[in-house]
Amino acid sequence: MKGLRVLDLTRLLPGPVATLRLAEMGADVLKIEAPGAGDATRTMMQSSTDRVAGRPGAFYRLVNRGKRETRLDLKSEGGRTVLMALAREADVLIESFRPGVMERLGLGYDVLRVINPKLVYCAISGYGADGPFAQLAGHDLNYIGYAGVLDQLASRDGAPIVPNFQIADLLGGALSAVNQILAALWAVARGGDGRFVDVSMAHCTYANNVVAQVALANDGTAPVAGSSLLNGGVPCYNLYRTLDGRWLAVGALELKFWETLCMALDRPDWATRHWSLGQAIAGPDAVQLIKDVADVIATRTLDEWAALLVPLDCCVSPVLTPAEAAQHPLFNAAAREALMEQQASDGESD
Repeated sequence: MKGLRVLDLTRLLPGPVATLRLAEMGADVLKIEAPGAGDATRTMMQSSTDRVAGRPGAFYRLVNRGKRETRLDLKSEGGRTVLMALAREADVLIESFRPGVMERLGLGYDVLRVINPKLVYCAISGYGADGPFAQLAGHDLNYIGYAGVLDQLASRDGAPIVPNFQIADLLGGALSAVNQILAALWAVARGGDGRFVDVSMAHCTYANNVVAQVALANDGTAPVAGSSLLNGGVPCYNLYRTLDGRWLAVGALELKFWETLCMALDRPDWATRHWSLGQAIAGPDAVQLIKDVADVIATRTLDEWAALLVPLDCCVSPVLTPAEAAQHPLFNAAAREALMEQQASDGESD
């Protein structure tokens, strides 16, 4: 995406992550903030160290890295004039104001398309650019609530959780925006004009609630926790507490992986008790076997189980903390290099 010019008028999480992904692909992103406090993420979840040092918090730095920054007062004639000049030369403009704000400023898509017919204009909002909910305020928790997703993030007593992963902001907002922007740019590259890209976080999240929609199509109702194939209703796809109070993720959905796991647990008799061989999902046998597997997993620590089961490639993994994930070879370059060197050394020894 080198040479792609992006104007970023967004704030908080969805829009900044969308433009971050474009920047990571090589785009030249100019983040435009209002004078004064600017983007609220400058101080949101800011550490005391950053506050004393007078620098933006980690939240702001993380989602805005790799971008150029400037300040514009879009309520002033001078600020609007500058933005018009920037938009004339830009390929993409992304904003996340409530629908109608840019139009009232005289900077809506219908205005900007006149001076730049090739401009891809993306508006990220909670409920879309029009419709009865367009002017409604909201955040991630509201969007996943409306989309039927929060109902599916529930414990066995039916109480929904408050996830510390912003599904609608990141999947419904950032990722959907990037996808639709790239599609619009493809049309421009083939000789077409730019377009208005309307990203509704609630609607895009709803569209991705696939497994619940499968259940609706089949049964007319979405599954409650622990009652279906992918939400805790089978032993081979579940979470188990270890001796040290940690959790092991068992994703042995296919029979071959389940058979490998059962052999490793020294319970070959469990291998035929699998949903693909007729075990009723959430039925009495499945419920009993979940308890039996839990009893076995509770006899060793997470590290012990990981050391035994991960090398067997049977879709079993530890549930890591964010701190542990940051140091894991999957995500940490130094740890990955060290692991590869160790594997190479072990191979030479053999």
